[in-house]
Amino acid sequence: MNLSTMIAKLRCDANISQEKFAELLGVSRQAVQKWETGATQPDLDNIIKIARYFSVSVDTLIFNSDKRTTEELTIDKKLSPQYSSMHAWELYSADLPVEYTQSIEEGKDIAQYEDLFRAAAKLPAGDIKERIADVLFDVVLNAPTQADYPHNEPSDLETIRLLRPDVRPGEGKPDADRLKDKIHGAWMGRICGCLLGKPVEGLRTNLLHPLLKESGNWPMHRYILSTDITEDFCQRHNARLMGRCWADTVSCMPSDDDTNYTVLALKLIEKYGLDFTPWDVSRFWMDMQPKNAYCTAERAAFRNFVAGYNPPDSAVYKNPYREWIGAQIRGDYFGYINPGNPELAAEMAWRDASISHVKNGIYGEMFAAAMIAAAAVEDDIPTIIEAGLAQIPAQSRLTAAIRDVLSLYAEGRTKEEIFAHIHEVWDEYTGHGWCHTISNAMIVAASLLWGKGDYGASICMAVETGFDTDCNGATVGSILGMRGGMGSIGGEWQTPVNDRLNTTIFGVGQVRISEMAEKTWETAAANIKTEQNIDN
Repeated sequence: MNLSTMIAKLRCDANISQEKFAELLGVSRQAVQKWETGATQPDLDNIIKIARYFSVSVDTLIFNSDKRTTEELTIDKKLSPQYSSMHAWELYSADLPVEYTQSIEEGKDIAQYEDLFRAAAKLPAGDIKERIADVLFDVVLNAPTQADYPHNEPSDLETIRLLRPDVRPGEGKPDADRLKDKIHGAWMGRICGCLLGKPVEGLRTNLLHPLLKESGNWPMHRYILSTDITEDFCQRHNARLMGRCWADTVSCMPSDDDTNYTVLALKLIEKYGLDFTPWDVSRFWMDMQPKNAYCTAERAAFRNFVAGYNPPDSAVYKNPYREWIGAQIRGDYFGYINPGNPELAAEMAWRDASISHVKNGIYGEMFAAAMIAAAAVEDDIPTIIEAGLAQIPAQSRLTAAIRDVLSLYAEGRTKEEIFAHIHEVWDEYTGHGWCHTISNAMIVAASLLWGKGDYGASICMAVETGFDTDCNGATVGSILGMRGGMGSIGGEWQTPVNDRLNTTIFGVGQVRISEMAEKTWETAAANIKTEQNIDN
């Protein structure tokens, strides 16, 4: 905007005629007219008079580039963030419906506030919406538990342990001759399972299933290839699928949060040792990865670390994703280094999960880590699942959901029936249903059971079912890779990754999968030796 236009705009906005404006400045109406048409420009004295009258800086008047106001106005000036530039995961007010649903599922007695949550969610981003969101957070934080709530779900480790089942399956001494291969298999199994699901992460089954069927990959039995993605398919389904990391277009495993966390846990143990604390994990996160490497609950926790909220408060403060799947994908390494010791694997998982999650969000990581530790010494799939359940509260929603899957398996239900059942219970078309710990843990358990220990069949079930495809493929692959070792993972799955894994971890970059497995085995062997010395 040039000077003439700026003068005219300021005058018109103030509803002042040219005659009146000329009188105020002590000039003729013709002079003002010439300024506004650009025929002439006011001299410096008149520019200063105009700036003072309209309370703008001279720079703003001449260059339209300085947002400074007069000294008198800056006394009451308020600075606000540009909310439109903030990601929803960092802005509590952006997901108030998720917060309401999450709180109700936790048993918080806030049903009377539902209309307020819904109404506030519809407000435009801004200070008013933020202030209302602050009030709603206080409501959630201080809400009593529903009187008839049937579950008992603590977040602290001591109480979690008090509420576990009495039986402890999955414990034992691993076979020293096979342990290195099993750990290598766990790494490779996780990475290949992640690669299978990564290209279709975010796709709901209304698109995923047609893609698999039209490409001759139904039931799913192989990686999805770039040649499966035709322009015709994308046009017919209005799908943006070109350029994703298909198995035939990669030369290694691309970076992914599901694999970053496994490497990050290895580096955490290298720095802090086996006695690391939740505080250590929170500091390590800030030091080792950029903010954008973290999603949902992890991003909210990262924001909280920076703002001075430490574990466990960092998991609670304005974090509507506190029971989502993020922690469940982080526990594998703790299973790797505690073979035959599900309890210690689950404890380490708790130390990690409690910085960003509560209740079932924590249990998901403990469940996964314990199953992996058990898979090092146990072949029976139901027993491996029971070993995971043995480390979390028996009255939790996660336990009830996994017990439901086990019961349907015992009844002889078909693969189609179990996955249809999961889709009935959880809505994949909502972010909360799609990304919750429990919905995805059910898929992991079902894929293990109905896959009957077959690596390829199981990871394909985990992916073709939808929901969080890369996370579930990775967790199922990790458990079965530990159970069966490298020999259980066919070459068709291993070939695309070429023993290499990219990460976004500072100072790490690309790593050799075999080297990560070797380091993990060394830590596991030392850990086992330490435990044996303590027992003796």
